Amino acid sequence: MISNSRIPAVVPAGRMAQVAQPVLGLPGGGLELRPWRLSDADVLMAAGQDPAIRQWNLLMVESPRDARTRIERMHERWEAELGAVWAIARTSGEAVGLIGWNDIDLKGGSAEIVYWVLPSARGGGVVVEATKRVSRWALNDLGLHRLRLCHSVANPASCRVAAKARYSLEGTMRGALLHADGWHDQHLHALVQGDIESPS
Repeated sequence: MISNSRIPAVVPAGRMAQVAQPVLGLPGGGLELRPWRLSDADVLMAAGQDPAIRQWNLLMVESPRDARTRIERMHERWEAELGAVWAIARTSGEAVGLIGWNDIDLKGGSAEIVYWVLPSARGGGVVVEATKRVSRWALNDLGLHRLRLCHSVANPASCRVAAKARYSLEGTMRGALLHADGWHDQHLHALVQGDIESPS
């Protein structure tokens, strides 16, 4: 077996931990992506009660304390360079959703996107624009090579998000994730360096 110990990390360790998590703008001026705040705990509680978010994101938030703990963990995961999660928020401050990266692997150059929005923010293309923005950040600013977007085949809305954000459908992973109603097959979409142009 050939060892890959001589292959350098795609992204050097420390690139995330040494800087503050940035605020990212979205088109239109009414929304931005910003780090979660402890004061957003009520939004996380509301998301945990939303049937669609619970179904597709397997999100269970048991109490305000649980919500605050989850927000603290988001900041810890940034510092540990394992996750980068933003609140999708109105510029006035109110959070209406979540988007970001789980399973960040700086050495291997990959991550998997996660997202949800509250009912009040659905239907206007918010998730698509936020997906495009965090994807540019992950590829161009952080320097990752490959991004994954996975979702249940029973969730066509996420298929539309993937297509509009230019993630290519690579296949179906059978029995890939256990939901409340049983095992679901998942679509695997991906975006790699070179699929989108850097902004001028």
